[in-house]
Amino acid sequence: MAGAQSSSDKPHIPVLLRPLLAAVAPVSGIWLDGTFGAGGYTRGLLEAGAEKVIGVDRDPLAFEMAADWASEYGDRLVMQQGVFSRMDDYAQNLDGVVLDLGVSSMQLDQAERGFSFMKDGPLDMRMSQEGESAADLVNTATETQLADILFHFGEERASRRIAKAIVKARADEPITTTLRLVEIIESCLPRPKPGQSHPATRSFQGLRIAVNAEYEELFQGLMAAERALKPGGQLAVVTFHSIEDRMVKRFFQSRAGKTGRANRYAPELAQEQPQFTLKTRKAVGPDEQELQENPRARSAKLRVAIRTDAPAGEIEARAIGMPELGGRAR
Repeated sequence: MAGAQSSSDKPHIPVLLRPLLAAVAPVSGIWLDGTFGAGGYTRGLLEAGAEKVIGVDRDPLAFEMAADWASEYGDRLVMQQGVFSRMDDYAQNLDGVVLDLGVSSMQLDQAERGFSFMKDGPLDMRMSQEGESAADLVNTATETQLADILFHFGEERASRRIAKAIVKARADEPITTTLRLVEIIESCLPRPKPGQSHPATRSFQGLRIAVNAEYEELFQGLMAAERALKPGGQLAVVTFHSIEDRMVKRFFQSRAGKTGRANRYAPELAQEQPQFTLKTRKAVGPDEQELQENPRARSAKLRVAIRTDAPAGEIEARAIGMPELGGRAR
């Protein structure tokens, strides 16, 4: 929910902004907000004392929407269209990096963007508004490919059943709208009980992640942050579902030299020259006040680490649990 904000004119406090600012205080120097969105984290950092914030977003609409207020900060705010996996091309020696992952409320609230399963619109889901859309994927991928995407990216246990229904439906006519896809998904699943998530939640998540290559972007973004931060610089990441959080947790543990134990009785092994130290040992979640203000925050988790002076290194994506397609969907 990068820079989560509604489409109304009322400013919205981004998810976990208060605990994030508390965790990284005192804020100073040059920061990069890799998921600019509606600008909530950027504004929070500037108000908290950042000398300058570089706001990065792949969605050009984000900067159009910021035009009304960006001038308030003059040259303290630099807006950069692009992906956060290239942040080290945009800046070096940063004092801090913030990543607020997932789809923003700004995007969800616009039916024409195709992210929402609650509103009818074209089946799009492209954050950059370029490249292959969700409709392209849904109408051209094989049944096995669709099942893999729904299972590995969306954690949908009924992935095979839904993929089969999609392929059957598109044989009659292409699936081009969000609510048509929702209808197909709902036909495969039992009616949700009170308090349960919408039946299309996991499928839409999986397709959105595939369309925008979000897991690869996250992995590359974490590595780019390691290269772009100065010693003592802070990396703060807010995630919204278990796979993202697992990737961030394992990245921090690995780069902090926590390589685990050969067995449970052996001492934990330490890596030479760790690139980070952990500032939050456990993930920080929303408090009761935030849950009342924004129910979308219920699954959010914050993790923070501090860059050491060790040289940036390399790590394989599988080492931090990045899902890969090709496995057997259930």
